[in-house]
Amino acid sequence: MMKKFWFYFVLCSFSLVTYGQQEYEITINLKKCKDTMAYLTYYQFDKTLIKDTCTTIKNGKIIFKGKGKLEKGIYSLISQNKTIYFDFFVDDQTQKLTLNNDSDPTDFEGLKADNAPLEDSFFDYIRFIGKQNKSFQDYKLSVNPKTKKDTLLLADKQKELDKIIQEYEQKFIEKNKGSYIANVVTLKTEKLLKNIPLATNGRPDSIKVYNYYRKHYWDDVDFKDEATLRNPFFFSKFKRYFESVIPVHPDTVTMEVDRILEKPKEGSLIYKLMLAHLVYNYETTKIMGFDKVFVHMSDAYFKTGKASGIYDDESVVGKIIKRADLLKPLLVGAIAPDLAMIKAKDYEIVNKMGFEDAKTGDEVTKVFYKNVNQLNQMFVHLHSVSAKYLILVFWDVDCGHCQKEIPKLIDLYNELKKENKDVKVYGVYTMHQGEKYMKYINEKGLNDWINVYDGAHLNNVTVKYDVYSTPVIYILDKDKKIKAKRIGVEQIRDIFNEMDKEDNIGNKTKNNNRL
Repeated sequence: MMKKFWFYFVLCSFSLVTYGQQEYEITINLKKCKDTMAYLTYYQFDKTLIKDTCTTIKNGKIIFKGKGKLEKGIYSLISQNKTIYFDFFVDDQTQKLTLNNDSDPTDFEGLKADNAPLEDSFFDYIRFIGKQNKSFQDYKLSVNPKTKKDTLLLADKQKELDKIIQEYEQKFIEKNKGSYIANVVTLKTEKLLKNIPLATNGRPDSIKVYNYYRKHYWDDVDFKDEATLRNPFFFSKFKRYFESVIPVHPDTVTMEVDRILEKPKEGSLIYKLMLAHLVYNYETTKIMGFDKVFVHMSDAYFKTGKASGIYDDESVVGKIIKRADLLKPLLVGAIAPDLAMIKAKDYEIVNKMGFEDAKTGDEVTKVFYKNVNQLNQMFVHLHSVSAKYLILVFWDVDCGHCQKEIPKLIDLYNELKKENKDVKVYGVYTMHQGEKYMKYINEKGLNDWINVYDGAHLNNVTVKYDVYSTPVIYILDKDKKIKAKRIGVEQIRDIFNEMDKEDNIGNKTKNNNRL
């Protein structure tokens, strides 16, 4: 019994030592390389990260060696000038790998691997893709895309080359099935409908083609395997899905965000990187209405603890929640927060009340209640304004951009009034210099606007309406619902036209329901 126990102990100890001594060694012989330093990098989602550095290159021999195992993925050899020489893959079988190139290091044609036929097969694949791309670019230079005939020829050439590449990739995948590199190429390939049915007009049914493509877009993508992150094709595929595959609408995007975040294990690296990218993308988006996606993500992931461990600084989570909560009442479709602002023409009376001399919040409150009855006669509530189209604009007399945009808004407003449009402007001066404000109003003829400012220091409008620069324009409908925000003056008429279309559709629906 003792002998058996001793044998088992020795066996386990040997296994542990063997595992502990596991290391990688990538040797690259570039005979004509003059570099004295090189980097080993790898792809990770939207970034390229440095794994190792070689600082002792002799006669073009580059060695990257270290303890532990290189994770499966696509790696790159980077020159001392930070330019890429070539890509290669590493899996469980290529932890010890030797690559050779007797020609110029930038010439991919001569690159070979020692005793790693699958690596050579991958190099052949890269060379093939490169040749096809060059063939297309050469052809493109030989035609004149300004003529319809050559444009059609170019499109046909593109289809021809796409088909050649697809056939090559399919053969590559079949030949190397089950390998990591086959999975890499599989992820890149598009899932297209074969034997396309015809629509009622006799043409190929584009709707079925699209539905198939979208439904099968993520086939063969393993979100549970973090080697997927180190596939350079993954991020571009991920990005393309949200930018051009699904309908560009905040509700659709919100639904797809939830769907894709269900695929990896919560808390895994792939989950964290996708979540961090998506929340940043929709927080900083310039497309109106898509901050709705950001607000949803804050509620669904950040407030529920599903975003822990994403950031080195955990306070970022709180900042995201705070930002989303600020934006929630300002989403397109929400009822605009009410404002109680003082008429600009009453600035002299307000100045005498002492608001500008108040140093603390308590002092402001005392001044307010001391003059509350008089102030109540000066307030104009945003929600009290009656108009089919309400332009809410935050601006500053001294703002350079405002000095260009406000005159444009004046001209547009006058045009709309001549067209008998039921439009009003609720103009909010974001500073407190009432005299300067009234001077501009009188000089520019803005007396037909509802000109107000926060003379009583009660609204904190820059926070309430997320005004971090001026001018900021919101469009509200008759119910004070936000129809558009952060738009330019040149967009206002188009927004009004869209509002009219919505009203017409709504009226037709009501009439049909009555029938």
